[in-house]
Amino acid sequence: MQFGSPHHHHELIDSTNVVAKELAADGAPAGTVVTASEQTAGRGRGDRVWTAPAGSALLYSAILRPLDLGHLLLPLAAPLAVCEACESLAPVHCEVKWPNDVWVDERKLAGVLIEARPPDWAVIGIGINLSIADDEFPDDIRWPAISLGHGIDPDAMRVALDAALTKWVAEPTEHVVDVFAARDALRGRELAWEGGPGEGGRSGTGEGIDERGNLLVRTSGGEQVALGSGEVSLKLGRPGD
Repeated sequence: MQFGSPHHHHELIDSTNVVAKELAADGAPAGTVVTASEQTAGRGRGDRVWTAPAGSALLYSAILRPLDLGHLLLPLAAPLAVCEACESLAPVHCEVKWPNDVWVDERKLAGVLIEARPPDWAVIGIGINLSIADDEFPDDIRWPAISLGHGIDPDAMRVALDAALTKWVAEPTEHVVDVFAARDALRGRELAWEGGPGEGGRSGTGEGIDERGNLLVRTSGGEQVALGSGEVSLKLGRPGD
């Protein structure tokens, strides 16, 4: 399977994920990709708003079907594909902030939002900042966002992402875990979280991920806890705080 065929592009829509989910529900084949120059109701994880000036970001959703146990780490494989695609086009080094943000120099370059109806299909939503000026980012971004720059346009980014995503959704889970560990932006970092495990204090130090993609944290009391992405909201201090 190769992502990018068929490809549906829209100048202005509410959300690429919304359109891709409708297509998936209607039986669109695996590999279908939806892109837009601009969207009015894009969102990230936790219903956060994702906005970008027209033509300044890759707004991308891809359909994967059917789903099986080999896709257990899809939420980690997708940001790894983003890292690889971006590095293939620009002289940057990307890291992943678990579970779904891609960072360059401690700033958010891209985000991933996966919505699924197992075992039938998943829609992999990806937004990559390409040429957004610093003063064009929303004021409520807690850590400043960043763009890829270097003259990379959405069409070039889409082609690179189609290829990288095709590769990474098929990678063995062991390889996904190993490569994620090398790009893990939270290992050794002081973290606090809301919800999930951690009685007696919800803070600790990042210790990587386990084979199911959970974030491992060592609490101040010495307990190691595993956090699932649906259970927690992470809070990080700025570097140097």
